Amino acid sequence: MKNKLIAAVTVVVTSFLFFSSCQSQEEIKRQKYITEGILQYQNNCANCHGRDGKGLAALYPPIAGSEYLAKKDSIIHIIKYGQQGPIMVRGKRYNRPMPAQTHLSDLEIAEIVTYIDAEWNNSKEITDMKYVRKLLQNNSR
Repeated sequence: MKNKLIAAVTVVVTSFLFFSSCQSQEEIKRQKYITEGILQYQNNCANCHGRDGKGLAALYPPIAGSEYLAKKDSIIHIIKYGQQGPIMVRGKRYNRPMPAQTHLSDLEIAEIVTYIDAEWNNSKEITDMKYVRKLLQNNSR
């Protein structure tokens, strides 16, 4: 499984380098965020939410197809500070705590959010590190 991930990241990085000469700086930045976001997601999120984002049975909610994808600020807060208590995702109730990921930097959170937004919400937007930093500073818990 690890070899598949390394191969996938290698393909993404190679494609990124090959096509970067034809892309805008913004698209190059987006691709970099997505590439790093894949790795961060696999290392910090996939154990519970699944590599495919479909969650884990009745224990952990899916990200793929989740209405939470439209709530970027909430996702950023949940990643950084965790989640306690019941939540509804795609009409199903989940009540397992999500631990705070305080070890993640603002950049790593921005990369994860950019990746999951691109992967499961078909978004072309970057969640910039500066946005994450400002949001967390203004709304720290």
